[in-house]
Amino acid sequence: MTTRVKICGLGTPETLAAALEAGADLVGFVHFAPSPRHLGWPEARALAAQVRGRAERVVLLVDPDDATLRAALESVAPDLIQLHGRESPERVAAIRALSGRPVMKALGIGTDADLARIPDYAAADRLLLDAKPPPGAALPGGNGLAFDWRLIAGTRLPAGWMLSGGLRPETVAEALARTGAPAVDVSSGVETAPGIKDPALIAAFVAAVRSSAAADRREGHLPMGDTEAGLASAPRGV
Repeated sequence: MTTRVKICGLGTPETLAAALEAGADLVGFVHFAPSPRHLGWPEARALAAQVRGRAERVVLLVDPDDATLRAALESVAPDLIQLHGRESPERVAAIRALSGRPVMKALGIGTDADLARIPDYAAADRLLLDAKPPPGAALPGGNGLAFDWRLIAGTRLPAGWMLSGGLRPETVAEALARTGAPAVDVSSGVETAPGIKDPALIAAFVAAVRSSAAADRREGHLPMGDTEAGLASAPRGV
């Protein structure tokens, strides 16, 4: 199965076009005022219209109230809602019911205890495993940090889970080899400054993922993350 690629935090027509031309499977638009990638609804609406079915549209929200959720649905018409805050399992289920759209819940991973929360979020259609932000961080994600991939060794992960956190064009192939992730998400790893996406880095990231997948097929490696399955151990030093 082809590894799916999400480019998140897109903010201009040029960088969105670069993601689409590179072959990204999902494109993400952030609505969270503290983020340097924040889009108001008029900007998000214009960019979402540019996608025209070439990729899945994802809107990233952080602890949204119902009014924000309605605005996101009206402006972006997302194929997927990404929740990147402290949403409870009950709130995730409520958002899924209210929106009628698939929901992806981001979980910050720093210790084994964080992984123990995975079964609680069975109502989510997908899970995104990201690095837990450091103490005092202003943002819940997009901090350019990776978590220790050894933590997910042997963990039963739901189909379609997505790996995020500190991925870059030069590291994503190793991340895929060590985790068997069926999908990857990148934001700061294709930027030259916070919120400033680089079309060349976007193209390089997608190309690195596609090259890694092609190499796995040639060598007969089977993805470990397509279904609920244990993951091979990854050494430290990532």
